[in-house]
Amino acid sequence: MLNLIFVFTIIISFVFYFYFKTKQFRSPLPIAKNWYKSKANVSFGAFILVFGLNQAYLFPGLYTFIIVAILVVLGIFVIIENIKKVRHYGQFVEEEYRINR
Repeated sequence: MLNLIFVFTIIISFVFYFYFKTKQFRSPLPIAKNWYKSKANVSFGAFILVFGLNQAYLFPGLYTFIIVAILVVLGIFVIIENIKKVRHYGQFVEEEYRINR
């Protein structure tokens, strides 16, 4: 059952990654592009994190846990850094839309 939750979360995070990447490429505004890029990277960080946890659940072993530790730390780092960027760019997105109407 836990594996199904991990797989569902992996799929959802990957879908959100592609959604925000598409929004990034279609946006003509530079701050909005950076905002969507940061949102996509949060989803990618979640993908890395949950993928690592899924591997630890499926293949318990010493080498797997070493790799999983690296993936989990990397995923958490990517999520935290890009959440900061999302908050920063989010302050200016509405103003940029209003100015460029």
